[in-house]
Amino acid sequence: MTAVLERPTLVLNRNWQPVGVASVARTLVKVWNDHAVIVDPADYETYSWDDWTALAPAEGEKVIRTQKLELRVPEVVIMTRYDKVPSYVVTFSRRNLFKRDGYMCQYCQRRPGSEELTIDHVLPRSQGGVSSWENCVLACVKCNSRKADRTPDQAQMPLAKEPFRPSWQPMFAARGVRIDSWTRFMSEAWWNVELEE
Repeated sequence: MTAVLERPTLVLNRNWQPVGVASVARTLVKVWNDHAVIVDPADYETYSWDDWTALAPAEGEKVIRTQKLELRVPEVVIMTRYDKVPSYVVTFSRRNLFKRDGYMCQYCQRRPGSEELTIDHVLPRSQGGVSSWENCVLACVKCNSRKADRTPDQAQMPLAKEPFRPSWQPMFAARGVRIDSWTRFMSEAWWNVELEE
């Protein structure tokens, strides 16, 4: 049951705009406290805690079982009082850099596996480069060794794409899980972030 409680739930504001991702456990607390209502993605019907607990799960549907009931696992909720769209910043980290670059070497465009990928400074630190979104890319061990302490131009190794600071999206926070029903609430652009861990 712990795994089910940790599944992601898409959080929408009152205007039905995606604003985040929360665990099922956290989502259910919000619904219990009347801070959110559950949306059934099939028909867009909204449900309070009492309404949701009265629904019988369909055959094969993910459920949370307690001594007293079987509770359907929510996939989408709407906050009842929140109508803002937050502005988040994606933290520069190794994990997020792997997500941004799709676990792919930005020089040879291969995906050798995370253990064979390193972080390369486009402008090497020895030449004044800093660790930032705009100066770091993933490189396989072979390409990183070949490039050494040179710029891509100096090494004659063009980048597949220029490094950039990604914008925060609920999917960026989803930790590798994609829920098909979320496509009804998000444009295709939300799905462009690689989610592999």
